[in-house]
Amino acid sequence: MTEKPAELSFAKFMVALRKLRKIGRETPEVDTFALFAFAPVPLIFLGALFGGLFSWLAVAWITVGIFVVDRRAPKPAPDAPEGSAFPAADKLSSALAITHFVLLPIVVASLAGYAGISTMGTLGLMIAAALWFGQISNANAHELIHRADRKLFNLGKWVYISLLYGHHVSAHRLVHHVSVATPADPATATLGESYWNYASRTWSESFKAGYAKEQAIIDARVKANPGKPTLKERLNRINPYATYVLGGVWFVIGAGLLFGSAGFASFLFLCALTQAQLMLSDYVQHYGLVRKETAPGEYEPVTAAHSWDAIETGSALMMLNAPRHSDHHAHPTRPYPALQLGDLKEQGRPILPYSLPVMAMLALVPSQFARLMDHRVLAVRKGESVYSEPKPKLAPAPAAAEPAEGETPLVLTDAEPAEAPQVSVAPAAPAAPAAAEPEKADA
Repeated sequence: MTEKPAELSFAKFMVALRKLRKIGRETPEVDTFALFAFAPVPLIFLGALFGGLFSWLAVAWITVGIFVVDRRAPKPAPDAPEGSAFPAADKLSSALAITHFVLLPIVVASLAGYAGISTMGTLGLMIAAALWFGQISNANAHELIHRADRKLFNLGKWVYISLLYGHHVSAHRLVHHVSVATPADPATATLGESYWNYASRTWSESFKAGYAKEQAIIDARVKANPGKPTLKERLNRINPYATYVLGGVWFVIGAGLLFGSAGFASFLFLCALTQAQLMLSDYVQHYGLVRKETAPGEYEPVTAAHSWDAIETGSALMMLNAPRHSDHHAHPTRPYPALQLGDLKEQGRPILPYSLPVMAMLALVPSQFARLMDHRVLAVRKGESVYSEPKPKLAPAPAAAEPAEGETPLVLTDAEPAEAPQVSVAPAAPAAPAAAEPEKADA
């Protein structure tokens, strides 16, 4: 008996394309996430090599294309049934992380001038690469650092280190997830705080808070084993911030040694743009939300009321369901295809009025963001609903039947009430006036 040959990658790609017709109507499979996450990669790669419109097409897809899908596709996509398994999810995350490390030096080399592309091509490449690293690779690394498998965890850790944001690995897991929506969390924006003020403090505060948590863990290990440590124990007593800092320094030095001063500057600017998008995401997803203090320094458990969710389908597929943020806080190790939105009509449930990428753009204009969000924050704090159910798309009205020959068509206008056409009635019919009365009333 011969084994069934493995399905070709192209065939899988075509299957994923056919599934696009069902986007928003069925629970998405991993291959649909892959299609949306990988779609800009060939364009960015070609843009890095040849310039031209390739990079700008990637920018158009990540911005305008996803916006159109979000508007047109049914939303939200159905939740996966509780307990659903997605064994291919980690394979996709590994593939995206490997793609990150392949794409990063190619992009930096091209930005440094090694491909000889035009100024417009370089600008398009910088924007496209920053969008992909900031919205897709970041979302993927975020998934990986929550995996128990050390290989997957380390992949995510090194993605963040390569973007000079290694401390996020500790600060996110040990500080943000524990203290979200409290004053102890540097990643939670307070009501009325602009993004620019938030960005000026959250990087340094998160760095210090994460370091303190890691050092407290090391101190506890030393206290538990005060004797002479073994080599393994010595290694475990090294603060992971040493890896974050030294690893980041080596990436900066490498960019300079390989691609010169232009590569050095391009790499730093690319990392800054990428980090800004990560901070924008954190800013939007917890803006103004607070947990009640039950005792000095103690707070109520984290619930769905402490994260802003977005229900749009296209951006969720591109960002590996990162906009389903409240369920991630409730189940940090749950794989991204299984993240749920649950009951959107629940009172006090924070739901963003637009997709996460759109809200991040609006956050750059503090007055507009505050006008849109502040009253929603106050409503959520009062336990009120801020969710507006999407209006179903109405089917086109059937075409009116053609009037029969000799029949006067009935024409309705906004200026006049509808009246039946004048029909001459024979005077010999005594019942006609009585029958006409209810007709007139109905009209």
